[in-house]
Formats: sequence, C-alpha cells, structure tokens
Amino acid sequence: MICSIKQSTVTPTINGSDTTSRRKNMSAIQRYLVLPSLNANKSKPVLSVSKPLHVSRVESFALSKPQKRTLITCKAYEADRSEPIEVSGVKPEAAKKVKIGIYFATWWALNVVFNIYNKKVLNAFPYPWLTSTLSLACGSLMMMISWAIRIAEAPSTDFEFWKTLFPVAVAHTIGHVAATVSMSKVAVSFTHIIKSGEPAFSVLVSRFLLGETFPPSVYMSLVPIIGGCALAAVTELNFNMIGFMGAMISNLAFVFRNIFSKRGMKGKSVSGMNYYACLSILSLFILTPFAIAVEGPQMWAAGWQTALSQIGPNFIWWLAAQSVFYHLYNQVSYMSLDEISP
Repeated sequence: MICSIKQSTVTPTINGSDTTSRRKNMSAIQRYLVLPSLNANKSKPVLSVSKPLHVSRVESFALSKPQKRTLITCKAYEADRSEPIEVSGVKPEAAKKVKIGIYFATWWALNVVFNIYNKKVLNAFPYPWLTSTLSLACGSLMMMISWAIRIAEAPSTDFEFWKTLFPVAVAHTIGHVAATVSMSKVAVSFTHIIKSGEPAFSVLVSRFLLGETFPPSVYMSLVPIIGGCALAAVTELNFNMIGFMGAMISNLAFVFRNIFSKRGMKGKSVSGMNYYACLSILSLFILTPFAIAVEGPQMWAAGWQTALSQIGPNFIWWLAAQSVFYHLYNQVSYMSLDEISP
C-alpha cells in the first residue's frame, strides 16, 4: 500500500522502507485516510486503499493545531436542577432583596404621610369611627374602579376564599379602629411608640397560643422593646388611658391579622394587592354598622360643619389624603408579602 502526503510543491512518499518513527506517525494518519470497501463474498468488511491519498494541509485534521474554544457555552440542565438565569450580571437573589427594600421604603414613606394627615383630620374632626370607615371605603372604591377599567385584574374568588378571609377582616377592623382611636386621644409619636411593641406581641402570641418556640436571643431582644414602651408611657406628659389601651389593642389585633393573613394566602392565586383589596371591602361591611351605632349621623353632621367652619375646604383635602394614603401603605405592605413568602 502506498500513501502520499502532498504539501506545497514537494510530495514526500511513505513506504515500507521508512524508519520506525515514520511508521508510527503514518499509523496515526492512516486512521483518517483509510477508505472502507465491503467484499460481497465475505461477511466481514475489508478495508483497502485503491489509490494513493494526498493531503494538502495537515492542519485540517487538527493533528498539529488545537482547536480554539468558543467564548459562548451552552449547557442543558434537568428540570429539577435548572440554574437561574442572570440578566445583565444581576443575580436574582440580589434583585429580589433590592425589590423588597424598595417595598419597605415605600411603605414607610406612605405611612408617614398618612399619619400626618390622619392627625390633622382627627384634631379637627374627632370622630375616629367615621374616619376609619372612610379610609376603608376610599380604598375599596379605588380598587373597584381599577378592576372596572382593567387597570388591575380582578381576582377570582369563591365562598371558601371569603370564609377564610373573614377572621382576617375582623382582626384588621379592630386593629384599624383601635389605632385611630388612640391617635385621636394622644400624640402620634406616643401611639407609634406603643405600637412598636408589636414584635413582642407577635412572639408571645406565637409562643403561648400557637406553640411556636424561638431561640433565647429572640426573647432577649424583646427586653429593650418592652422597656422602651413602658418608659414612654410613664414619661408621657399627655398620657391618656384610652389612647394607651387603643394602641395596645391595635398591636394584639394586628398580630392575629398577620397570622391569619399568612395562613389565608397560602395556596391562593390572589395577589397581595387584590388580597388587601378584598380585605378592605369585607372590613368595610363589618365596620359600617358599628360606626353608625357608636357615633351616628347626627354627631358626624355637627362635626363636619364645625370642621369646615374652622379649617375650610382644606379639611376635605386632608380627609381624602389620609384615606388614600392609608390604603396605599397597607396595599404596599401586602404586595411585599408576595416577595417574602416562599
């Protein structure tokens, strides 16, 4: 068998008289050069070369030149081992943390604005039951308009959903009214100092009623919270028992609301925004008859005339602002649950 390698104008010939080193090199080349042909009379294939083969470029067989690695690699993963896609070098976990931080900052800013306007309204119009009712009514109206004009997609609910939502709405109504009553009797700062003890209520309720246990560090962290609330209550110059008890009741009610909300949202296809919208609507139906019974239209009419005569048209703006911002800051807090919840 004769095999020739042709490169440029010189064609070297490799035959049986070559040296042993050339035979070894030739054996590597022959793996790529042999052409198979089948003998019809025999069952086993026979490999043969009928003509000399010429190779113009040895590099084409990648024997002397390694291939270059591509910069783009494609990998396939199983469904349960898939890796998250990173967009523009930003990890999904980092983006999620930033999004949650934005939610918390927005919630805090909207809450501050609500507290300012709510206190202005209560100073001029000291009827916390009606003020609380108007806040829920404004939020419910905003969401129903959003659903009607399709700014937001209306939730798909059933009787079981509203049944699960009912205890959440009861706790939300009690907490909302109690906090508003507290702010109508004392300074906003005092109310929020007392309400800052809500983590202590959450731990105690979870421990004694739900049977959940926490590490000792969690219980130790409650000591400065409880001590700060007690110190603020003792040193408050305009201390009012109704205001103090309203803040304490609000803490307890919101703890149960949060517990019921987390349980109610599990397995539900309703988003956080629509969940709070449904919560506002149901709370409005619960609160309205109690507001009428406690205060009544006659007291509201007299207080309305007094507020308009003292403040003027700005009072209407204050009332609308506190109602809108109340709904917005609560809505943002429930939207953040979509990101926090697993």
